[in-house]
Amino acid sequence: MTVGFYSPLPPARTGVADYAAALLDKLREHGRVEIAPDRCDVPLYHLGNNALHAAIYRRAIQRPGVVVLHDAVLHHFLLGQLDENRYVEEFAYNYGEWQRGLARELWRGRGGSSGDSRYFEWPMLRRAVEPARAVVVHNAAARRAVLSHAPGARVVEIPHLFRMPELPSEGAVWRYRQRLGVAPGTFLFGIFGYLRESKRVAAVLDAFQSVKRDVPNAGLLLAGAFVSTDLERAVAPLLSHAGVIRLPYLSEREFWLAACSVDACVNLRYPSTGETSGISIRLMGIGKPVLVTDSEECGGFPEDACLRVEAGLGERESLRDQMIVASSVGDLSREVGLRAARHIRARHDAQEIAKQFWVVLSEVS
Repeated sequence: MTVGFYSPLPPARTGVADYAAALLDKLREHGRVEIAPDRCDVPLYHLGNNALHAAIYRRAIQRPGVVVLHDAVLHHFLLGQLDENRYVEEFAYNYGEWQRGLARELWRGRGGSSGDSRYFEWPMLRRAVEPARAVVVHNAAARRAVLSHAPGARVVEIPHLFRMPELPSEGAVWRYRQRLGVAPGTFLFGIFGYLRESKRVAAVLDAFQSVKRDVPNAGLLLAGAFVSTDLERAVAPLLSHAGVIRLPYLSEREFWLAACSVDACVNLRYPSTGETSGISIRLMGIGKPVLVTDSEECGGFPEDACLRVEAGLGERESLRDQMIVASSVGDLSREVGLRAARHIRARHDAQEIAKQFWVVLSEVS
């Protein structure tokens, strides 16, 4: 059996590329895997909610295979790929002729789609998942989204993988914190990855100012590129406040330095695209406590292996409380991090995940 592997790969600056590279290495231990071949026995398509997946999306429709759905919402991807008429047709294909009026309304308001919950409520998955031989998802929310668009689809839930990196030494981490200007004794929170409205960046920065008044030794590292210039302008005044450190997109090496340098990670998602965040998996895997949105996407994490933040109206108060607890309650953060690492290494091990993928690929080849 020859598996065709279709995905962005490093140096593409996406979490899917990093995930795909790790999976590719492990899959090749089971058999022949070729990158984007013209012909193969079974193609494996990695789909996400950005333009890097455009050619892969088209091929997945033309030559059905196994689809790995990294985001269970493709609405924003399609907004960027289609003109108005094709978008309306696609919306009607997913949700019926009677929804054409809503489709035109959503098209007109697409400039605000990154923060408008309506665009997350209509995932527009049908064309990608209905013809697939199998659809791989990472959580129950994504499974539910797929089946709502294609009730007959074969959906397989495989946990998001984790591959332990070569971590920097304690001395290197200490020097890195010094270079960032982090004072000794600082409890440093971190936000990593692409910075968009749904990661609640503004809410975290706002809550941090309140936390800082009660926990003077708290710090916040914001590392990544802003996706939206509107968001970047909106939060600019908060970035200059005491305790906030701003870094751009990080190379793989510096990412792990920064990840090891923080004491906790804040990785919220609301509205959600049905993804299991690679950032959460990575940080939990190295023993860091992670604050996550209390959602179906995070339902597979044990209650004592992460810190859950209420979504919606109660978010700010819940986030503030969890940040204060994390930074000031004895060894709680360390214990949460240790439990997180045990869970990730037991359930998300890259070698075991590749084995599960190979079983699916073999069954549908």
